[in-house]
Amino acid sequence: MSKIGKKPISIPSGVEVKWEKPVVKVKGPKGELSLELRDEVDLEISDSEVRVKKVADTKLARSLWGTYRSLINNMIIGVSQGFEKKLELVGVGYRAEVKGNTLVLQLGYSHPIEYPIPEGIEIKAERTSITVRGIDKQKVGQVAAEIRAFRPPEPYKGKGIRYEGEQVRRKAGKAAVGAR
Repeated sequence: MSKIGKKPISIPSGVEVKWEKPVVKVKGPKGELSLELRDEVDLEISDSEVRVKKVADTKLARSLWGTYRSLINNMIIGVSQGFEKKLELVGVGYRAEVKGNTLVLQLGYSHPIEYPIPEGIEIKAERTSITVRGIDKQKVGQVAAEIRAFRPPEPYKGKGIRYEGEQVRRKAGKAAVGAR
């Protein structure tokens, strides 16, 4: 039995869940999301909760059961509260700013990096920190990972873009060779 799949998903006030086979639509104060379900899982929607059921006891149905429960739960959290990832810029001269619908990054290269902000994502940039917000958890994480990939933290000085609170393992560098 899936420990995750059998948990019911509570629906907060202001959030509406509709299931028009095979698409689940979740509408809330922050927006609307939809997800196409496979035939191996079924939904049971009441006034205050959603339950994900497996149609048959196959290996595929068991594996999709908990996955779809988590995806629907993330959709409900996204339209009611939203998701957020914070990034830190560490390095001399590293900075970020938002110009229109573009994130402009100065990361020690000979040119500034311009990243077009995807639809449904809000980016707020102070000098050395970037906040990525949105209602789709996967999209927020993907955008944060793409921004981090422009200059991942390096192990010697720790310079680069890192997630807030991320620990970067530091290396010692060159050791002085003893006299022979």
